[in-house]
Amino acid sequence: MSVDYEWRLRVLMAERGMFKANELAPRLAEHGIRLSDSQVWRLVTGRPERLNLRVLMVLCEILACEPGELVRRSELAAPIAMDPASSTTIDKALEPKQVRLRRPGGRS
Repeated sequence: MSVDYEWRLRVLMAERGMFKANELAPRLAEHGIRLSDSQVWRLVTGRPERLNLRVLMVLCEILACEPGELVRRSELAAPIAMDPASSTTIDKALEPKQVRLRRPGGRS
C-alpha cells in the first residue's frame, strides 16, 4: 500500500455554509493572504501538491478546524499490472470476439 492524501477544503467550506470559491478570497485577505481568483479557485476545486504552511494555518483558522481535518491520510491500492510492451492495463478475462459486418440494405 502507498500513502496518499485527501484534500477536504471544499467539503469543510460547504459544512460551514461557504459554497463558492470567491467567498474564501476576502476571508483569506483579512488574514493577510492575497491570492488571485484563479489561485483561490484552484485551491478549492483542486488538490494542491504544495501548500504554504501559513495558508494552511489561515484556512484552519477560517474554517475552525485542525490541519488533520483539512488534509486526511488515505491509502492507495497496489498499482494494476501493466504490460511493459504497450503500457496498457491487462485484463485476463477479456477474449476477442469474431465480428460479422453487414452492408446496409441487407447484402452481405
